[in-house]
Amino acid sequence: MRWPRHVASLLLAAALLAGPPILLVQVVGWPSVDTPRVALWQWVREPLTEQNLMLMLVVLAWLLWAFVAYLVTVRAALRLWAGVRWLRRMPLPTPWQATATGMAGAAALTIATPTTPTAETGHLATATGTSDTHHRDDTDQATSADGISVPGGWLPRKIADEIAAAAGLTWLRRRRAYRPNPTPQTIRTDTDLTPLPATVTAIQAATTSHQAPAPAGPLAPGALLPPALLPAGAGLAGPGALAAARGLRVTVLLSALRHHTPQLVITRRAVEELLGPAAHHLQPSPDLRIADDNEHAAALLPPPANSSKPTDQHTGGPPTQALLITETAPTGRLADALTAGTTTPIVLTPWPAAPTWHVNTEGHTHNPRDPSIAGPRVCVLDPTATADLLTVTGHLHPPDPPSDPTPPTQMPRPKPAHQAPEDTTTQLQLRVLGEPELLIDGTPVRLQRTAAQQALVFLAVHTDGADSRHLAEALWPGLPAHRLTGRLYTTLSELRTATRTTTHGTLIDRTDDRYRLNPALVHVDLWQLRAAIAHATSTLTDTSAAWQTVIDAYTGDLATGRTWPWLDHHREMIRRTVLDAYAALADAETDPRRALAHLQAGIRVDPYNADLHQRTVAILNTLGEHTAAADLADRYRRRLTAVGVDEAQSATLAAKSPDRQRTHR
Repeated sequence: MRWPRHVASLLLAAALLAGPPILLVQVVGWPSVDTPRVALWQWVREPLTEQNLMLMLVVLAWLLWAFVAYLVTVRAALRLWAGVRWLRRMPLPTPWQATATGMAGAAALTIATPTTPTAETGHLATATGTSDTHHRDDTDQATSADGISVPGGWLPRKIADEIAAAAGLTWLRRRRAYRPNPTPQTIRTDTDLTPLPATVTAIQAATTSHQAPAPAGPLAPGALLPPALLPAGAGLAGPGALAAARGLRVTVLLSALRHHTPQLVITRRAVEELLGPAAHHLQPSPDLRIADDNEHAAALLPPPANSSKPTDQHTGGPPTQALLITETAPTGRLADALTAGTTTPIVLTPWPAAPTWHVNTEGHTHNPRDPSIAGPRVCVLDPTATADLLTVTGHLHPPDPPSDPTPPTQMPRPKPAHQAPEDTTTQLQLRVLGEPELLIDGTPVRLQRTAAQQALVFLAVHTDGADSRHLAEALWPGLPAHRLTGRLYTTLSELRTATRTTTHGTLIDRTDDRYRLNPALVHVDLWQLRAAIAHATSTLTDTSAAWQTVIDAYTGDLATGRTWPWLDHHREMIRRTVLDAYAALADAETDPRRALAHLQAGIRVDPYNADLHQRTVAILNTLGEHTAAADLADRYRRRLTAVGVDEAQSATLAAKSPDRQRTHR
């Protein structure tokens, strides 16, 4: 335990500070310039007399004590300052966190080892000793109640939450659109398995430790746009003007993505000025109109809002229907079209017809005529961050990567899967399918840092290992590189220490700067699954039994309940291979009821996949189970609506036939 050592250190420091002065005062007396009285010339003349030597020893003793006192004082001041800085960075607890903290404090008084279960870790926190406090230390970001700083800009908290929700919807749409392949391959060529851009992953990691559901209900544009810009609009000036215009652009498109309102109209020259080279990949859509000039923009603006419609709760006027971004002041037809009051114009230059706001690079605004009048802090983004976010909203499609003989996405080689631990009497097991857990002879290993658990899952996924840079960037996306080295070494050291005392080997091997799990020491369920997949995709006989082995080896989603940004890509790749296995078994069945059972089991693995629902509805209709087919289609539509995914594709389920044309890769 640590407290006896702390008490011993405190007693030793007290003895060093108080002991020498007491001894010197008792033996020699208090230091004084008058005792003993020795003239300087007499000391120079006879420096080695008994009296002078005693004086020198006393002076040296006091100097040594002063040096020790100085060291202790400086050390205590540094520790105190570090504690003050930690308290300043510590976020204020929400009511739920305060409740959980109180429960954890009560539990600490009754149990020997304190563990704080959280919503993210569930019962795994109790099994492994992880806690929300450690997790917050591991995912420290430049966040506050008002906003989040990420590489490339600053975003208000509500905008960041919308982006995190949009990222979750992106993967849900990919899951819905996937068509399971009844003849799967080991190497996957799914182009929609591309990981999300770096800016998005940094925002995901900074907003929350676990994915929050998409906000329900309509979100008025005024809830995202700064009220100072509504409804009359504004001119933007200053070094952050273009960055603020990019932030407003992303804000409107995020609102339109989920609520189909408002519309963004932007001139082509403004697009090029804001996005640079990426402007050529911007795709117009119903909620994004690109005008050739201001006259063309006037024709693209929506008609004036009906006076009978409700007013905007943030402005008191008609609801904003569009945001216009132009590089020049509106004149002529465009100025007349703006008098309706339902379009908010943003001009990338000072504009006499509306307030002009000076924006600095951090997003702070003020009135240039009266700097004492401060405006709202607005979202600011650089071109790279803007392009990343527009990719998530579906408005920017980057060019396809150059052709490469190496497939972009493939299952890592399963060579360590069948190897048994060598030269050890202790069996290490790592479960990453379902709830992540590290066990020694069936007993869970207590890990004090959430990052240690994440590192284990990352290395289990990357069979060939990863270098320190990629590993650190995956665990702490968006943080400066100089802050990651110490964290990574501490995390990996904890993993080695947790298993070194009970095993005869090292859990994590390091070769140069590359880390990997020791296949001779640890048994990983994911490696077993990959070995089964490799066998099923290469076997020529009894394929049904091989695919059933794959299904049996799949015990749950990769790291169930965890929302680490790097995880979605790998989790979806594994899930799709398992769906392929169910599709292969269903296609091989001649009995429609057995095929139906396989499809229903596949739906339980991915309840958002439209293709499995379409095939299941078709078989139910063929069997005459029309009520069951209608119920399944209705439940699927309600499930998509609940998570904010449009139901255009799911609305046609009942009309699908079992002999529809399928697309094979």
